[in-house]
Amino acid sequence: MKVHDLKPAAGSTRDRKRVGRGIGGRRGKTAGRGMKGQGARNNIKPGFEGGQLPLLQRIPKLKGFKNPFRVTYTVVNLEHLAEVAGDEVTPDTLRQAGLVHKHGLVKVLGRGELTRALRVSAHAFSKSAERAITAAGGSVTVIPTPWGQRRPPAKGNALTNR
Repeated sequence: MKVHDLKPAAGSTRDRKRVGRGIGGRRGKTAGRGMKGQGARNNIKPGFEGGQLPLLQRIPKLKGFKNPFRVTYTVVNLEHLAEVAGDEVTPDTLRQAGLVHKHGLVKVLGRGELTRALRVSAHAFSKSAERAITAAGGSVTVIPTPWGQRRPPAKGNALTNR
């Protein structure tokens, strides 16, 4: 079978109605559109609902907002800290080990167990991670964020353009 052999199923296609072919026929003169009015003319816009507020205007748009001061962390669990060579863990050593991306802040979470004493430096710690590191004989150092206490607004945000 080839493309030029394809045909629609028998009876599934019909000839279109030919309207407006003289006043003698059934669909002549006004061509089934009635006498006057909007329905007899060719300029009804798509989505027009007869003067009622259209659906596109009725539905809510652009709700919510994006917090420009949001701080996001790259997360590392205790079970992955054991993979890092040496007894000092910093964001740089985590990047070399392939555990975090090259940019961003690092937060240590408490999933898993720690068997050896580590000196861990990161931007944030969960309480359970802090307890587990100190219980294993290690120490915790919080690195301050590069922008201090309050993060500057993101670039391109409405707050910076005022």
